[in-house]
Amino acid sequence: MTAAVEASERAYRALSSGASRAPLRTAVETGEGGTVLLMGAAVGGSELAAKVVSVFPGNADRGEPTIGGLVIALDPTTGNPMAVLPGAWLTAMRTGAASGIATKVLAPETAKVGLVLGAGPQARTQALAIDTVRELSELRIYSRRPEAGRALALELSDVLRAEVVFVESLRAAVAGAEIVCTATSARDPLLLEEMLEPGMHINAVGSFRPEMREFDVGVVTRARVFVDSVSACAEEAGELIAAEAEGAKLRESWTELGALLEEGSTGRSSSEEITLFKSVGVAEQDACAAGEAIRRAVNMGLGTEVDLS
Repeated sequence: MTAAVEASERAYRALSSGASRAPLRTAVETGEGGTVLLMGAAVGGSELAAKVVSVFPGNADRGEPTIGGLVIALDPTTGNPMAVLPGAWLTAMRTGAASGIATKVLAPETAKVGLVLGAGPQARTQALAIDTVRELSELRIYSRRPEAGRALALELSDVLRAEVVFVESLRAAVAGAEIVCTATSARDPLLLEEMLEPGMHINAVGSFRPEMREFDVGVVTRARVFVDSVSACAEEAGELIAAEAEGAKLRESWTELGALLEEGSTGRSSSEEITLFKSVGVAEQDACAAGEAIRRAVNMGLGTEVDLS
């Protein structure tokens, strides 16, 4: 996760400084209630990658993974394929890493209680990330599927430094939490303005379509908003789109995380301020994460060579 955080930081800096090229991703809706996303990016002269990722929330009821896909890393000079990586794993890692960066620069340094809403692959890496960048005493898990939430809490108990607990009540889970990560496929808001507490930091990564909502407009109104990409969030972040439609908070007030990193400034103006990082995912993250994974694999002698001729 530490390496993933470093790779995502490079990606965000490149995005906000103009050192990358990446069109907005294409979303293909299927007749099965799923979405297939197509995306790609060139970062400087060092990383080039394309990704196909599928998100099928209904798979949870079938006992199958909800996220699948592939990342193809290409030689930035010749365009020839260099490696194929598992898209679900890479997506989960780089999404967790994004919240790790946001937590590092936005959450109170004294934060001790974290919360993850959700129990899927994205939720797991959210927990890994915030536990990596903050010395938490307690990490709470809440899920609308209690059996999945308990299983994740049990799994993470052997992985994280913090004590991991499953909380059955959403309101009880949010109460007293200083870092909240939302990693669900919710269409209707889970996190409400009335649940917010002074100094809270929120990482919101679950929604990636305009019709999805993990939190209500009141949360956007109360918080200082940071995003991975202004252009991407303006098209895909359902919560921010809804807030703009109501005139609650316009995109001119959003700050890209990469710009904050480039400036070297702090995003938190006071201990009482509520901060929100909204991420829909950008292809620069995939390219940088893939490049780092390949470099580490080569150094460790891992991977299988395939003849494509």
